[in-house]
Amino acid sequence: MWRRASSASASAPQLLVGKCMAITGGVTGIGRAIVVGYLTHGANVAVNHFGDPKSSAQFQTLLDEAAQSLGGKEEAQKRLIEVPGDVGDPETGKRLVKDVVERWGRLDVFVSNAGICEFREFLELTPALWNATVATNLTGAFNSIHAAATQMSSQSPPGGSIIGISSISALVGGAQQAHYTPTKAGVLSLIQSSACALGQYNIRCNALLPGTIKTQLNEKDLEQEDKRKYMEGRIPLGRTGVPADLAGPAVFLGSELSSYVTGAQLLVDGGLFVNLQ
Repeated sequence: MWRRASSASASAPQLLVGKCMAITGGVTGIGRAIVVGYLTHGANVAVNHFGDPKSSAQFQTLLDEAAQSLGGKEEAQKRLIEVPGDVGDPETGKRLVKDVVERWGRLDVFVSNAGICEFREFLELTPALWNATVATNLTGAFNSIHAAATQMSSQSPPGGSIIGISSISALVGGAQQAHYTPTKAGVLSLIQSSACALGQYNIRCNALLPGTIKTQLNEKDLEQEDKRKYMEGRIPLGRTGVPADLAGPAVFLGSELSSYVTGAQLLVDGGLFVNLQ
């Protein structure tokens, strides 16, 4: 995945040189691909992950990949740090922002990406699963975005870019996702309201809405040939997405190329949504 992002932009100008960025849920899937894209474009990146042994090991593999691309482990360690913790805890977002500022002086871009999705039939949903999904996907997004906005509004000069990873699921339902789709609709709504509230501080807030992207959340489904072919048949571009497909849009929203873009929602779905009829 790292090679794909690097080779795609090897001859292109770097768009985020010197920018300082933080992301929640950044060691796997879409989050990891965005980290790779930001490093490739010159940013310093603080990566939040849950903090369990598996996530900690995944961060180390990310650091190793970064070292290969950035010219060695010393340079990678200068540009990439980890901040473990559960985003459902408000202190995690505060600590993530604090570590970025202490290390690099300011926060330019914040990506709220951490999310969980355990597919479950509606009648089998439990209060525990509902509460866990809301706590991570929506409350976690609010906690971390609030911490980022507090910093961005008070730094000198004020301003920055906040990106919420929502989903095509914010716009359509799903039989096994009645606990998940409301949280992604909530992230989209949170971003829209944040854009209204934070523009006065020169803070831009936008949402990315991935379509069917092969990540750890759905890879078992997409490994089923019938299911994969069905999904591909509904997508105008003829394939399901991969995490790296989100890197370019995230770089765009974090860079000065999008300096007059706020409150927007960008579908990254291969045309799936417009073909759902």
